[in-house]
Amino acid sequence: MVFHLRLLKLITTIAFLAAFLTACSEDAVPTQSSAPAAESVANAAVETEQQLVERALGIHERVITLDTHADINTSNFTPDNNYTSDLDTQVNLPKMEQGGLDVAWFIVYTGQSTLDAEGYAAAYANAIDKFDAIHRLAEDIAPELIEIAYTSDDVRRIVAADKKVAMIGIENAYPVGLNMANIKDFQERGGRYMSLAHNGHSQFSDSNTGERDNIWLHDGLSEMGKEAVAEMNKWGIMIDVSHPSKDAIMQMLDLTRAPLVASHSSARAMSEHSRNLDDEQLLRIKENGGVVQTVAFSSYLNADKNARFSEARNTLIAEIATDLGVEVLGFAEIRALSEIQRTIYRSLMDEVNALAAPRLEAEVNAIAPPVDVVDLVNHIDYMVELIGLEHVGISSDFDGGGGISGWNDASETANVTVELVRRGYSEEQIGLLWSGNLLRVLDDVQRIAAEIQAE
Repeated sequence: MVFHLRLLKLITTIAFLAAFLTACSEDAVPTQSSAPAAESVANAAVETEQQLVERALGIHERVITLDTHADINTSNFTPDNNYTSDLDTQVNLPKMEQGGLDVAWFIVYTGQSTLDAEGYAAAYANAIDKFDAIHRLAEDIAPELIEIAYTSDDVRRIVAADKKVAMIGIENAYPVGLNMANIKDFQERGGRYMSLAHNGHSQFSDSNTGERDNIWLHDGLSEMGKEAVAEMNKWGIMIDVSHPSKDAIMQMLDLTRAPLVASHSSARAMSEHSRNLDDEQLLRIKENGGVVQTVAFSSYLNADKNARFSEARNTLIAEIATDLGVEVLGFAEIRALSEIQRTIYRSLMDEVNALAAPRLEAEVNAIAPPVDVVDLVNHIDYMVELIGLEHVGISSDFDGGGGISGWNDASETANVTVELVRRGYSEEQIGLLWSGNLLRVLDDVQRIAAEIQAE
């Protein structure tokens, strides 16, 4: 991995935060055997902050870094507008290079809609459009810069060739429709994990969003959902449990013959949110041999802290917008605008945000700090202690709502490694957290699929 000079500047600037980060960090750092490595303790006793950062950068360069969840917009996968440029996206190739992110799982996401032929057809078309976009980037637009991986061996080979790695995850099985053969089709297109639901109940599974009104469609999995578990086991697709309901997840754990993955979830004991996993679920995933990819999503990591920050920031934004005569709109109101109106509104809000930027530190962050990398690693620490390091990984949900202070786009990825080093994790353990655990699950899933196909 070759680091851009901007990365060194970016990471070394965190030295001034040392006192704050040290105060916020946990004193005890679990390792794979629940105690810090002796060399880490010794290093921590003598290292300056700058030396720690430099050591962390060396580790970051040597391990394979893998983020299991980055959403995409197909308009950014065209010959004239694509990820070879530093677009206004949280993930693209320049940002991956700057931050030392080796592997990005690009997401074939489809929002939930009606459970009928028209809905299924539209969902399938959307999914194929996104599959095609990812292949277009890697095979037509920039094959010298990025390649799609289908196995863990592919990942290691591509990284060794000094290229970035694309992998494909499917968020919501809704596009499968009623045709179970589409599961194999999606696997052949490169899909290596798939969730059976997103926000809203699908034909396969209830969603975690049912907790809002306690209305459920299947009381977990439908009969088709149970069949889908078997099909995914057969074709080597990791079952993603980040969005389904708790009942659905527990039923998947009962049915699956292969380990599961939570592609972007955190610990519910640390922050109360239906998208997080409670201790019962986490312990079952440990028993199953799966992995939970801790997600850098503010409201999932620390809901109370995020609410305080959002309130303070929104107050400042509203004040500036009022002074400029701009009405701040909600998401639904923005979606209702015409394309021209949205363009005008975004331009106005860019001006508002530009005026707010120099005031954020003193008027918002100092009073209500944003959720940050410390909060992310707090969740990692908690889950490592509860279920073991070999069942924990890292994800961002970039370009889909994710991003925290210190890791707000792919260019800042090394900040996560710095915090892991600060907590006392060894290079071997950091390698497992960043990619080793997830790739081990992928290997297991594909091995079990081969066994099932041979039966």
